[in-house]
Amino acid sequence: MTTNEQWIAADHAALQYSGRIDFDDPREPVWVFPATYVKVRFTGDFVRAVVTNMRGCWDNYLGVLLDGVQTKLPLAPSGRQELTLGEHLGPGAHELTLFKRQDSCHQLRFHGLVVSADAVLTAPEPLPRRRIEVYGDSVSAGEVAEAVDFCGKVDPPHNGEYHNSYYSYAWYAARMLRAEVHDIAQGGIALMDGTGYFAAPDYRGMEYVYDKLEYNPDIDAPKLWDFNRWTPHVVVVALGQNDSCPDDYMARDINCPQAVTWREHYAAFVRKLRSVYPKATIILATTILMHHANWDASIDTVCRELADDKVYHFLYSQNGSGTPGHIRAPEAERMARELSGFIASLGERVWAD
Repeated sequence: MTTNEQWIAADHAALQYSGRIDFDDPREPVWVFPATYVKVRFTGDFVRAVVTNMRGCWDNYLGVLLDGVQTKLPLAPSGRQELTLGEHLGPGAHELTLFKRQDSCHQLRFHGLVVSADAVLTAPEPLPRRRIEVYGDSVSAGEVAEAVDFCGKVDPPHNGEYHNSYYSYAWYAARMLRAEVHDIAQGGIALMDGTGYFAAPDYRGMEYVYDKLEYNPDIDAPKLWDFNRWTPHVVVVALGQNDSCPDDYMARDINCPQAVTWREHYAAFVRKLRSVYPKATIILATTILMHHANWDASIDTVCRELADDKVYHFLYSQNGSGTPGHIRAPEAERMARELSGFIASLGERVWAD
């Protein structure tokens, strides 16, 4: 630090956080989930961030939204690092949102900001009163969303540079609805352990992840989340895409023993969410990424059998048929318009505390 610099610790009162964040040490909060962010308004000519990255896979990047302009900064695989977010900013107030673009392919320890010695920090507008939580996979996380030249196509070669939760349908929909979002999304994840692509060779499912803060075994020991800390009005369950790995039994026979077992686990998962969120509206869905329609038919069966008047099954106009690759930003925006329109059609009652 020099005489013309001021240190802003992570627990400064003007910093506004959003996301399922590990605040066990409030001066060094740990970010795990996509769409996690810190926001602040400040005066002064420059701003830098100090973080520690903990890489699991991919190249890792940090999202920056400064005075309405979005950029990304590469992160070193490990160690404490100082990142220049903006300089020569000019007079007046500036608004910064620092956000996690990717899922648990890395965790980030946020230490604080460096600003001008004479900078004044103020809190941004309050967080939205409406709250949405999404449980999903890479599509919900915004994986490969920035590869916009590949709409409707398979993914291009990449190593994480196109991942951006800001352009996920989950965060798009939240912005459209003027809601805060907790994006509990993990690339490759299925519902049940032993299936999907996440955390090989043991393969952890959302049944394991949903109640965790840290959960990636390649990075840190598991830590439980306290559901009393944050309660959504609307919960979106977007699973059933990676569950066909290693065996798409649902496509072969929707009534085979494995399919029956999956529906039992899916129903039990929704009941778990209902137990922690007794008042929430729960929306069951998949995505427009190509998959066999029997997965959606099974979800519909579970929805009807649950007989819960606040649980809905939602299908997109291109459900399971929109693209063979990940969802690009324009496609995610269209998904979000459909999803947010459906939520809005349920009326203001869904936002009642």
